[in-house]
Amino acid sequence: MSKSTMAHLFEPLKLRSIELPHRIVVSPMCQYSSEDGFANDWHFVHLGSRAVGRAAAVITEATAVTADGRISPQDLGIWKDDHVESLRRIFSFITEQGAIPGMQLAHAGRKASTNQPWNGGKPISPSQGGWTPIVAPSPLPFSESYQTPHALSVAEISQIVQAFAAAARRAEAAGANIIELHGAHGYLVHSFLSPLSNQRTDQYGGSFENRIRFACEIVAAVRKVWPERYPLWMRISATDWVQGGWTVEESVEFARRLKPLGVDLFDCSSGGNVPGVRIPVGPGYQVAFAEQVRRQAGVMTGAVGMITDPAQADQIVRSGQSDVVILARQFLREPYWPLLAASALGQEIKWPVQYERAKPK
Repeated sequence: MSKSTMAHLFEPLKLRSIELPHRIVVSPMCQYSSEDGFANDWHFVHLGSRAVGRAAAVITEATAVTADGRISPQDLGIWKDDHVESLRRIFSFITEQGAIPGMQLAHAGRKASTNQPWNGGKPISPSQGGWTPIVAPSPLPFSESYQTPHALSVAEISQIVQAFAAAARRAEAAGANIIELHGAHGYLVHSFLSPLSNQRTDQYGGSFENRIRFACEIVAAVRKVWPERYPLWMRISATDWVQGGWTVEESVEFARRLKPLGVDLFDCSSGGNVPGVRIPVGPGYQVAFAEQVRRQAGVMTGAVGMITDPAQADQIVRSGQSDVVILARQFLREPYWPLLAASALGQEIKWPVQYERAKPK
């Protein structure tokens, strides 16, 4: 494809039977505001306002597939059928605004049972509302202050794979049109991928093929129940940023392996698996990962990380570095960022009729 015919930020994107109206997506952002996993008015306003702001897709925060897979006791959940109804109302509103509702399915693994960030974010005990045991591929704590996790048995791994599949069924019942599997930031799937956290000697540890087995089984189980017409995404940490950890080259090969299993897009973040790592943070600091995975694995990718400027976002898509931009903090600052970005770039976007009088002339 020549540069002149490359997609731009406000060009639609077809993903299976779903069409994103443009390329700006709301990233999953933990709100730490649930009780027993239920969505509430905070989630309705938080997610709904980004749809009013005309995001192409709005993805829930990391939504736990099991109760002990929550990062905090206040995380959103999808581990029981009762969770569906409160999500359905939110997803219905998102759809009415012309956005695509999505859900990130997650298990926190050895980083579970922590306090809300504004209460310190540290690990908490059962007496403080946390739980034990937390689980991981190997009995290696995330850091000195964390519990030593229980190493999952093969049977327990199988149960978690099935929990992801059951969660996918509930996500569909709630009205989600995109599922993103959380395979990043040191949570359970990522901790299987990286040799820094996976020291197993069975079929789930050691070689690259063994370390990716858990993720592949989750994808296969989810794809079996998730409708063929709906896209499946995977968030990855493209690198651990540390010697001996998961690498960009492994991420490329991982994407190559998962594409035929039914993953349509790779959301390329980084880090989070070990503490104290120095990461060269700056505008667009992770975009090169999305570009490398896209070019070398022949898959669609999403770019994340300090993407704040409309021209910057447009250039990322226009130059073929990624297929979508996935924004988090910028959407917290500017819930209506797509409307403002379209105006800045001279592109037409349909404003909510209730807000049209505020549209820049």
